[in-house]
This record gives sequence, structure tokens and C-alpha cells, in this order.
Amino acid sequence: MPHKYSLHVCNQRASGVLKGLECIAPLVRSVEETLEPIPTAVQGTIPSWIRGNLLRNGPGKFEFGNTHYNHWFDGMALLHQFKIQEGEVTYRSRFLQSDSYRKNSEKDRIMVSEFGTLALPDPCQNFFQRFLSRFEMIKPTDNASVSFVKYKGDYYVSTETNLMHKVDPETLASIEKVDWSKFVAVNGATAHPHCDPDGTVYNMGNSYGSKGALYNIVRVPPEKKDSTDSLQGATVLCSIMPANKSHPSYYHSFAMSENYVVFIEQPIKMDLLKIVTCKLRGKGLSEGIYWDPKQDTVFHLVDKKTGQASSVRYHTKAISTFHQINAFEEDGFLMLDMCCSEDGQAINNYLIQNLRKSGDALDQVYNEMTRVFPRRFVLPLGVTSDTQSNQNLNTRPDSLATCLKTGQDKVLCQHEDLHGDDLLDYGGLEFPQINYGQNNTRPYRYFYGCGFRHLVGDSLLKMDLKDKSLKVWQQQGFYPSEPVFVPSPDAVDEDQGVILSVVLTPSQDKGTFLLVLDAQTFEELGRANVPVNIPYGFHGTFNPTA
Repeated sequence: MPHKYSLHVCNQRASGVLKGLECIAPLVRSVEETLEPIPTAVQGTIPSWIRGNLLRNGPGKFEFGNTHYNHWFDGMALLHQFKIQEGEVTYRSRFLQSDSYRKNSEKDRIMVSEFGTLALPDPCQNFFQRFLSRFEMIKPTDNASVSFVKYKGDYYVSTETNLMHKVDPETLASIEKVDWSKFVAVNGATAHPHCDPDGTVYNMGNSYGSKGALYNIVRVPPEKKDSTDSLQGATVLCSIMPANKSHPSYYHSFAMSENYVVFIEQPIKMDLLKIVTCKLRGKGLSEGIYWDPKQDTVFHLVDKKTGQASSVRYHTKAISTFHQINAFEEDGFLMLDMCCSEDGQAINNYLIQNLRKSGDALDQVYNEMTRVFPRRFVLPLGVTSDTQSNQNLNTRPDSLATCLKTGQDKVLCQHEDLHGDDLLDYGGLEFPQINYGQNNTRPYRYFYGCGFRHLVGDSLLKMDLKDKSLKVWQQQGFYPSEPVFVPSPDAVDEDQGVILSVVLTPSQDKGTFLLVLDAQTFEELGRANVPVNIPYGFHGTFNPTA
């Protein structure tokens, strides 16, 4: 059952200001890897039909020697596996044996620059060598710490550079480093690709040339020619020109419906001059990313069959988004559901020093951040020169979203909330997940996520879009990770299955457990207590086994 907080805390929460937040520093501390599977102590019952591996990714080492990382995204990738069989669970973890990890370990100092941390010149070099090193371009890291992704049946760990690692989901060993730029002209790719039912995968990555930046939509075919195949056959489906070529938008992900890829050009901007000169200026890459609230957020639609970008641009006010929930087409409209914030500063707030604060300083960091909420934008697909201007084109019943044609190729969109007022009490919602296999690109009813009354998730939420009602799992002092939906083998209903989430507690040594919830009732079925400490991670996936 959800923990019932005191009236005092509830009143604070309702006012939007929280006080007395628990210090979560233990959740962002370095840990040791657990190379061999270890048993867990199961409480309750884990359904015997769940067979497979919950694979998780995230930072697990935050310093080498006397050098320390600045940003949460910088920590070395630690891969986790929860193997579930016959109601029992084992746990193992392994640091990704990336070039970055090996170079840092060999010298016992940070040798490779990450998102928010600039590697300082080698003190063993002479003055002239150290001086010249500041004029070198920063090489992309292969510290793939964001997510597990799947291409052609193989599992990879990914970040946002051009470098991924193919890994064995059984041993977590790195099999091969794969460079996107060897297959297609991109300088990076997101860690959140989308997959069609036939196995075709879509992703996005920027390219940088003499004419500035381009946003590229990439398609990877489902077929594997032989056992050594990785990204062979990948092609650029479409290239989109930024509104400002020297200040393109940062994006963490994108959306996809049955027939369209939706690129969201948001006012989180990258100052390319600052980024290419960050080493010269002695600053991290993150210093070149900024929020420009004067600019609109623009939705670009690209036809997946033809690769043609729609001439119509769908605008809304300045919002930022890191994760989309789902997108689908119905009755001539494209519904775009995503987690949105009124501010784009969050990426620069997740400094390790902020996450390790306590007392009033921690409260201040949290209360100055903007909350993230699920929203729906309704994009009319049939806009032509004959379409009536300045009237709401959204004819969907019971939909509060609006869309007005305000120019020849411009539609102005206003969202509708995908939640009731009760979500305010849980600090908004992030890390959204759906029954992806059944409902991705299709109409759907349920989504899941974490509530954020802290800098990390502190509750698990289930939203029913039929009436915007919430179900909640929450216990004080426990911090759940992204929920992963696993359908039951005989599922008829969309929400028949379980939710898997790794839950951490900073106040208790070795207090981590894998939580299993009934996805329909949101009641706890069981938990598997892990006898080692685990840091708070980012994303994961479920790898079913026979």
C-alpha cells in the first residue's frame, strides 16, 4: 500500500515547495561490480511465467584516483542483470569495458572527457605538450551509460555519441565496439530508438559539416546478413535543417507513429562554437548547452515510407522534452504524447554535487527545478492551402487540445494535460513506459512512470487515459527506477502483466530490491532483495528467454 505521509508534508507538497528532503548521496556513489550471479532473497511471490533478464544501465563509478566527475551523466557505465526464472532472481553487474574505462583505470585518473567533465592534460607531459593539447578536438566517449537498445536481434548499450557496445545479455560482457559513423554519415545517435513490428529500427543523429549541422533520421533494416553484422544497411531516411545551423537543438529522443517519425526541435540549444572550443576554454561540453525560452518548440513530421518531411511545421510555445510516451494516428490526426517541462535547464541541474547535497541546500535545488508533466498535442495531418485559418482544427470529441493554422505552412498547437490535479501531489511524471510491443504507434490506454518529489523518482505511477486516474506505489525512503512493463503470456488486456522496477534506499546499507507489481492492480506481488549496493540508474529493458 502507498505510504501515507503526514498532513504537514502534504500541505508543503500542495504548495509546490518541499522541505526536509532526504539526502540521496548514497545513490550516486561508486560501487564494486558483481561479476558472478548472486542469489537474492525473495519476499512474496514472483510469477513463474516471468522468464528472462531485466537489463539496466547507468553510472556506477564517479572518480578515478583524485579526479572526480562533475555531472551525473559522466560516471562510468555499470551494466546490471536481474535474471528471473521459476520465481527466483539472481543479480550480477559489470562495468562496461569501454576505451574510456580502460584508459582511466590504467592511469587511475580521468583521461577521457565526458559530458560535464573535461579531462585535464596529462601532468607527465611537458608544458609545451600540455599547451598544444588544449587545441585538440575532444574525442567522443564510448562510455555508453544511458540505455540498452536492440538492433537486428542483438543488444547494445548506448549513450549519445557515435559509439555503442554490443553486449552479451547473459554475461554482460562487451563483444564489440560499434561506430555509427562507419555505416552512415552521423556524428552520434540517441539512446532511444524506435522499432516497427517487422524489426526495422529508426533513430536520429546529427551530422556536422562545412555548411553547419543537420538533424538526420536513420533507418536500420531488420535483417542480419551474417553473425558479424551490426549496423550494415543503415541509411539516412531524411535530413532536416536546423532553424539556426550553428545553434542546433539538443534532443534526447524522438517520437514515432505508424507512418511518421516526429522530430521535436526544442529551445535547448547547442552553441557549436563553444562546444568545439571547450577544451581550449577549459570547460566541459555541457557548458555549450543553453535554454532559449524566446523560441518556439517545433514538431517536424517525416513520412517513413518516402523520407519526405512535411512542409507543414507544427509550433507550440517553448517547452522541453526528454522522453515521449507514445504517438499514434487516428481520424486524420497524429496524437503526440510526451513528458514536458516549461524549462530546459534540467540537464544542467544534475551535477553530482547537487545530487549529494543535504538539508536546505538540497531543498533549494529541488524547489528551483520545473516539474515535468504528461501532455498530448493533436497534429492535423491534412493541412493544405485550402485549410481554414485561425480556427481550431481539432474535431476530436472530448479533446481539449487546439491546433490553428496561422500561416501557409504553420500550425500553432496548444496541448491538453494527460493527468488530473492529483499528479501535482507526486511531483509530475518522468521515465514513461507503455506496453511497447502491443501499443507502440497505436492507440493505447495506460502508461507508467516515476513520480518526482525528489531529484530522482520516489514513486511508481500508472495513468489511465480513459479517466486520467492514477494508481500509485510508494513507500517513504524508497526510490524506484524506471518501470518496465512485461506482458503476461496469455494477456488479453493491455495492462495484463507486471511492472519491474529496481528500488533503492539511501538510508539502509544493501537495501536494494527488484520490485514486481501487478500492472493491473498496481499491488506488490513480490520483491527480490539484493545483498549489494546499487547506484540509481537510467534506462533498461526486459530480455525474455525461453
